[in-house]
Amino acid sequence: MAGYAHLHVASGYSARYGAAHPEHLVRRAAERGTTALALTDRDTVTGAVRFAKACTGAGIRPIFGIDLAVEAIAPPPPAQRRRTPARGGAHVVEPPLRVVLLARNRTGWARLCRITSAAHVGTAGGEAPVMVPWEALREYGGPGLIVLLGPLSEPVRALTAGREDVAAKLLAPWREIFGSGVRLEAVLHRRAGTGPGSLRLAARTLALGDRTDTTVVLSNAVRYADPEQHRLADVLDAARLLRPIDRRRLDSGQRWLKDEAAMARIAQLIAECAGADARRAARLLADTAATAAECSVDPKADLGLGTPHFPEPAVLGVEPGTGGAAQFLRRQCEAGMVRRGLDRDRAALDRLDEELGVISELNYDSYFLAVGQVVADIRELGIRVAARGSGAGSMVCHALGIATANPLDHHLLFERFLSVRRASLPDIDIDVESARRLECYDAIFARFGTERVAVTAMPETYRARRALRDTGLALGIAPADVDRIAKSFPHLRASDITSALAELPELRQLAAEAKRYGPLWELAEGLDSLVHGMAMHPCGVIISDATLLDRLPVQPTPQGNYPMAMAAKEEIEALGNIKLDVLGVRMQSAMAHAVADIERVTGNRIDLDDPRQVPLDDVFAFKLIQESQTIGLFQLESPGLLYCLRHCRFLTRTSARRNLHGGARGLMGCRVLRPQPGLPCPCERRGSGTAGRRTRKSTRERCSGRHADHLVEAARRGSVDQSLLPC
Repeated sequence: MAGYAHLHVASGYSARYGAAHPEHLVRRAAERGTTALALTDRDTVTGAVRFAKACTGAGIRPIFGIDLAVEAIAPPPPAQRRRTPARGGAHVVEPPLRVVLLARNRTGWARLCRITSAAHVGTAGGEAPVMVPWEALREYGGPGLIVLLGPLSEPVRALTAGREDVAAKLLAPWREIFGSGVRLEAVLHRRAGTGPGSLRLAARTLALGDRTDTTVVLSNAVRYADPEQHRLADVLDAARLLRPIDRRRLDSGQRWLKDEAAMARIAQLIAECAGADARRAARLLADTAATAAECSVDPKADLGLGTPHFPEPAVLGVEPGTGGAAQFLRRQCEAGMVRRGLDRDRAALDRLDEELGVISELNYDSYFLAVGQVVADIRELGIRVAARGSGAGSMVCHALGIATANPLDHHLLFERFLSVRRASLPDIDIDVESARRLECYDAIFARFGTERVAVTAMPETYRARRALRDTGLALGIAPADVDRIAKSFPHLRASDITSALAELPELRQLAAEAKRYGPLWELAEGLDSLVHGMAMHPCGVIISDATLLDRLPVQPTPQGNYPMAMAAKEEIEALGNIKLDVLGVRMQSAMAHAVADIERVTGNRIDLDDPRQVPLDDVFAFKLIQESQTIGLFQLESPGLLYCLRHCRFLTRTSARRNLHGGARGLMGCRVLRPQPGLPCPCERRGSGTAGRRTRKSTRERCSGRHADHLVEAARRGSVDQSLLPC
């Protein structure tokens, strides 16, 4: 019994299936004395990084795997036409056959990633279900992987009909591919009959393993951390299958993260039903522990957690024997300094040497070369591009053409962007024309190849409105009532539903009839932050080395245009990849259109980045800014800035910098953005609890909207009502 580990566990990253977050599962495993735990989400590995970090903090050894649907070996029977559900909804036909893959080592993890990517081919927009073809299993399966054939696998399903001979034949193809890595998975959920989760099927699985000399492991096919969460599993099933909860197919309530003693009792029941003794039950537990011990994927060494993965120097144009990426970056920067006319500026050259020293010490040379190449490729397409954020404070970025502003002219600090005292990767965001953003993506893929580039995923998680809609559907509440309830709530977290219902004045009428809807509120709260889908991040692009697809599976974006890595943007950076934000900005497109129209009408081509053609200290431009004539100007059109610009008396770039950084007289000294001590907002409404905070925030947002309108009008007139300032 010692060392038992759950090998089949789904978290909330299993879209509309798992009911517990990875941290919750790990916390319960630690409390119940488990030393190792697997994460085998359905069709994805998006939660692997969060799971690994949680295990590290709790002292639990992580096991990485995935639960995938597979094609049938035997031809399926002809599908029968299904009638429309009597209680409404739709028939969602899920793949009937599923297996679990566990990675033994780095090779196994790479194979698992390739198989997962193959399973998602052709699934964009829901055109086809996620399913592994046998061609992919034969190509990528093999040493380094363990396959668990459980109640939903083809061999064990044959045992449901009592066909042990058929089950033995269906085991043969799996053994050909995975050899000694084949395991039969015995599961007991107190179900009646001989179907999945029944005692008879679990006993037959154990007997089949003994007769075919196949190792059998014990699993609980976990979907939630605690037993009381079983009702959430019913809600998630209904949301996934687009129908109300079917009382005939409720969750068994047994699929929680049980401790070793409970699993030992289950092993004893299975062994007794199979006609074996206590020694067979002990061996079942020992085989499970031994299988867990074989899986030794290290998050740092094998997944690449915390290890930078940049494009190879050869891909960036570095030729062998030329001093490597560091020397190539220095030559590129020196050439850029000549183009900028800074090759004789001692202060600029010293700043460049200092920055290159820091970059080389951190081994980030390839990072800057890659970003510089991306910007050069985008600019070559005739697309406007500019860096934003702290990256504009780097002389290296200025020399490479990534940033246009000279950091010395603007007194920008490099340490705010990059420092040896910080271990995080640098973050360079680039603004491009919104109308041509996807052209920039295409240029990045063309430069580095699909084996090194992917777009970033963005998990769509349950918030209040979506949780109420899916829970209402599951409970069979009338669609009109569900729509009315969901629209009544502001945009807040699902976990704040009941407190908001009790405290928000706009929900007072709904609160009066809350009891009419029974467990709707409690169940909807339980869905908080669980994943219900994956979307493409609006600007994140991943650039890595050629091992990217061996460390992260990809799936097509919902539109099917690009491969999307199975990791959120935070996990991408934790895995050491370049996460480049390519932001589409409409102002960039407007500027490009204006330049094109001027050239069309006058024949003159204006370079907006050339200070000789567009001086940066133009008095008339700053006069317009001072008069708050900035509606439509990116980052200068908010009501608060309109007021502050009206009262910051600057007419040149130098005076603007002095005012914007001038303490109480500068931009951040404006009380519209930073209320002065002792002057509380008179519109602020007091309250307590989470919903109370939401009430105060909602009130501030409403009053700030009215307040902003007054500020804009006052800025136009040149006079401001001082009584409005404390808000």
